Amino acid sequence: MKILVTGGAGFIGSHLVDALVAEGHQVRIFDNLVRGRKEFLATHLLSRRVEFVQGDVRDVEAVQKAVQGVEVIFHLAAQSNVLGAVADIEYSFSTNVAGTLNVLKAARKAGVRRVVFASSREVYGEAVELPVHEDQPLRAKNAYGASKIAAEAYCYVFGGDGIEVPVLRLANVYGPRDRDRVVPVFIQRALQGQPLVLYGGDQLIDFIWIGEVVQAFLGAGFREDWPVKQPVNVGTGTGTPIQKLAARVLQATQAQVGIQVTPARGPEVMHFVADVRRLRTLVSVSDHWDSLFQLPAVAKYWRTCTDRSAE
Repeated sequence: MKILVTGGAGFIGSHLVDALVAEGHQVRIFDNLVRGRKEFLATHLLSRRVEFVQGDVRDVEAVQKAVQGVEVIFHLAAQSNVLGAVADIEYSFSTNVAGTLNVLKAARKAGVRRVVFASSREVYGEAVELPVHEDQPLRAKNAYGASKIAAEAYCYVFGGDGIEVPVLRLANVYGPRDRDRVVPVFIQRALQGQPLVLYGGDQLIDFIWIGEVVQAFLGAGFREDWPVKQPVNVGTGTGTPIQKLAARVLQATQAQVGIQVTPARGPEVMHFVADVRRLRTLVSVSDHWDSLFQLPAVAKYWRTCTDRSAE
């Protein structure tokens, strides 16, 4: 099957590409390389098992060309950093909202069967109760969450107009190739002998392994029984206190550094645990923390999380 993955050179997108190629699909990747890296796709590009198109979802003509001949689109291209979205709200809106609309319009015109949209737990904001069910009110706390709410609204409109548009609301995804988020940042600082900084210190976060997230995307893309008109939380249903995460990183790395607690950053959601009952009827979700937090695994993981500035 011919597949398009927007944002396919990014952390989650490149892992999804790996799985799609392994299943024998023809994959076209569309990415502006603002955060994505072609080296994540190096093996596939060398073997010519994927087609790479450098482009931006804000470019209507480029999007229209990219969707030609594909049956399923996985739309992951986004400004996906909370603080980055706050710092540049115009880019966040034009990419996450207008860019999503461009993809949906082009998909409908090209006769694409299904568009899987990568949304976020940020749409809920600071939830009134935990765990957070998909039917809870959407009250974004930051510009990133607001942009995902708006994009979801367009998905539901187009989903009633000839295209199936399943929506996945992702919790905090972790795994190789990630950077600039809490797990790789903690590992980086520990291995460099720097204290771990906790903003607020009482955060409770639902972390999910990248492999589980990829399985959810594959289900949403190809399963006929996937609920295409209902959002699905993609998490584990288990909250990890940030203090516990920091302690596990220090134990695994054997780093002799301290933990610093500083004031919380206003735009960030402090507490989130997903209600995953809907997800568990579709895919299985397990806990990978123990296998990750062994010293050889941490060292290998860190090497894949290095920022461009450190290369």
